[in-house]
Amino acid sequence: MSAIRVKICGLTRPQDIDAVVAAQAAYGGLVFFPKSPRAVSIAQARDLSLASPVGLARVGLFVNPDDALLDAVLAEVPLDILQLHGTESPERVAELRARHGLPVMKAVGVAGPEDLDALTTYGSVADMLLVDAKPPRDAVLPGGNGLAFDWRLIAGRRWPVPWMLAGGLTPDNVREAILLTGATQVDVSSGVESAPGVKDADAIARFTAAAKG
Repeated sequence: MSAIRVKICGLTRPQDIDAVVAAQAAYGGLVFFPKSPRAVSIAQARDLSLASPVGLARVGLFVNPDDALLDAVLAEVPLDILQLHGTESPERVAELRARHGLPVMKAVGVAGPEDLDALTTYGSVADMLLVDAKPPRDAVLPGGNGLAFDWRLIAGRRWPVPWMLAGGLTPDNVREAILLTGATQVDVSSGVESAPGVKDADAIARFTAAAKG
């Protein structure tokens, strides 16, 4: 399973970049959502992005961003991918993709079979899908809640674009999740933290090693 690509989301410190690079992850995620314990300022994100080596895809996570926020971030922060983790419509996804000329990853929350049609819909306008656990109704965060969904719902399924599995993944269960779903890309945030928003370098190394098998 050496082809598995790993995304570590919610990086906030220079040592997080070091840990991600040492673990040979493919993506590093920066969160631009103020309510998240992993949120970074534009200045922080710029420094982290510039410290990222060539080969590490820099992903900016946004939740229902307006044009002003995206313009402000992209004027200062070099990003390779925009991740939309809110209730953005397919039309908005297509608009932002065209406006900024960057690949767009759209997160879709899954709790039951009724949520799977949205993956097909967004797969027609996004460059990549993030198949995540649907947050509880009272959740403050749209993701990063440490919750998993029933992976059997997507076992063997494919969509028009590449996809990434997220939601409740840890160093202990990521291999099982990959084997059950057939995912070739996985995303983790809270599952490699020692406290909310504090990444653990050892956990990052163990997660990535487990994912790659």
